[in-house]
Amino acid sequence: MLRFEVSVEDLLRSRFALSPAMDLCLLLRSLAGQNRPLPRSWATRLMPAFERLRRETELNAALALQTPQGGPNFVAPPPRGLNQTWADDLALIRATPLEAARHEFAATATGPSARDPRVRAVLDSPDAVSRIAEAMDQAWHELLATDWPQLRAICERDVVHRVGVIGEHGWATTIESLHPSITWQAGGIEIGHFPQVGTVRLAGDGLLLIPSVFVGNVAAHLEDPWPRTLVYPARGTAALWSEQETVPQPDALTALVGRARARLLLALDDPASTSHLARSLAMAPGAVGDHLAILRGAGLLVRARSGRSVLYRRTPLGEALVAGAG
Repeated sequence: MLRFEVSVEDLLRSRFALSPAMDLCLLLRSLAGQNRPLPRSWATRLMPAFERLRRETELNAALALQTPQGGPNFVAPPPRGLNQTWADDLALIRATPLEAARHEFAATATGPSARDPRVRAVLDSPDAVSRIAEAMDQAWHELLATDWPQLRAICERDVVHRVGVIGEHGWATTIESLHPSITWQAGGIEIGHFPQVGTVRLAGDGLLLIPSVFVGNVAAHLEDPWPRTLVYPARGTAALWSEQETVPQPDALTALVGRARARLLLALDDPASTSHLARSLAMAPGAVGDHLAILRGAGLLVRARSGRSVLYRRTPLGEALVAGAG
């Protein structure tokens, strides 16, 4: 069992962030058979490009640094907040000093793939960092960039939900809602059945919480340069990972309000903004706004401001309509 000792000051300094680079590394591990298997539809779509990138780029060198337990910090730098982009991560990767990268090579490139002559030539080269960064950038654009707006929207909606739980029920309930293996016990966070065992003291620095669409269970960063971090599966990931043909279609609701409005109603299990809904459902923001206005006029939705965003949620009538259609 892993335990985080948490003080009041730690809670005040705890925060959420997104990490495109970390999700890219998790996706690459899945494609390489080192992480949870991808759904068949995802694997069928992505595997040809993945295999081509392994042949035509230096991606095998980047893969040689990954293990089922993790990888080097420099290819997944600590995110600074919720607005982190792949461009931010790539700039940090490219800025890694060669000696720092080589120190991580020695710790992580220990498997059989690291002894491949082509991989070894990259890792031993004076431009190893830039070559690995370029391979990861190509992998990002060919394997993840198209899906990222939808995946990012899932993570952003997760954070909106968690912040709401903090405001209504407090941190202890929020922490325990992240994953069934996480509990709040006597002023600390405990993770059962975790590979690492021991007690980690946050010492007033707070905890970084990162929702991910590719992490299978709960992961943690416990060493510098990362702050102490919990990575957990974002809400909505289960539906994303379900095989497309098994996802039930809202036939009755569609017949009543139309396909687009049915999708929006079903997507509002948690409050969301127009932009979040547009990204997660791959719809035009203008069309989403028009449909939301109609649903709101029909008494199925209400809206409220949260910071700089306007969030929509179902009314009791909207909830009843969705439940009845289900």
